[in-house]
Amino acid sequence: MTTPAPPFHEPAPPPNEAPLQPEGTVSNQKQPILRTGELKPAFWTIAGALSLAVNVILIAVVLILGSQIFKIKAMLGDQLINGLYDNFVKMDQAHIISTIKVNDTIWVKDSIPVVFPLHLKQETTVVLTRDTPIRRATVFLNGAAVPTDLVLRQGTKLDIYLDLTVPVSQTIPVELKVPVSLNVPVDIALAETELHTPFVGLQQVVEPYKNLFDQLPDSWGEMFCEALPDALCK
Repeated sequence: MTTPAPPFHEPAPPPNEAPLQPEGTVSNQKQPILRTGELKPAFWTIAGALSLAVNVILIAVVLILGSQIFKIKAMLGDQLINGLYDNFVKMDQAHIISTIKVNDTIWVKDSIPVVFPLHLKQETTVVLTRDTPIRRATVFLNGAAVPTDLVLRQGTKLDIYLDLTVPVSQTIPVELKVPVSLNVPVDIALAETELHTPFVGLQQVVEPYKNLFDQLPDSWGEMFCEALPDALCK
């Protein structure tokens, strides 16, 4: 009877030696950190964290810029633009009120016509400029009236009484030096001068910017109340 042979056992590898790899394999091959199924959730996690951080930064920037915008609106809109517009309106409605002192000398050269009736009623003495005959004069001699002709010699003085009207028509040249000292009140409305047109033009230039800034909110509450119902704002 034949005795069966013992089974063959492959000898164990010596210690500190890697086991033999079959042909066609790479020794010491490392395993991947992330598997294919785990890459997508990690990507979305990182993207969500970055998006949240960016949104927080943007909200902070918007808040900071919003507070500055309200200050800029108050400076440019309320002070600069509205101030310019209101002052242009007041300038157009303004008056120049003053008192002008005039101290000068005026020379007057003219001819004045003088026409009027001159009434004369008075006693005077006249002198004859030539011999004046008097025809059929009556001379009293010894109480008797004697008619005769007389001659009044040149230079004879006669006392007479005048009662007559003399028409006067004369042109008199006048040359005078007249000192003038006056206080002249002046009230000039600028709207009635040539300055009215440029003042109105300046108002029209500033008015669109004034309307734009007037429509902007002055605070966060006012800005949100424009988008929310009135009941919520109240």
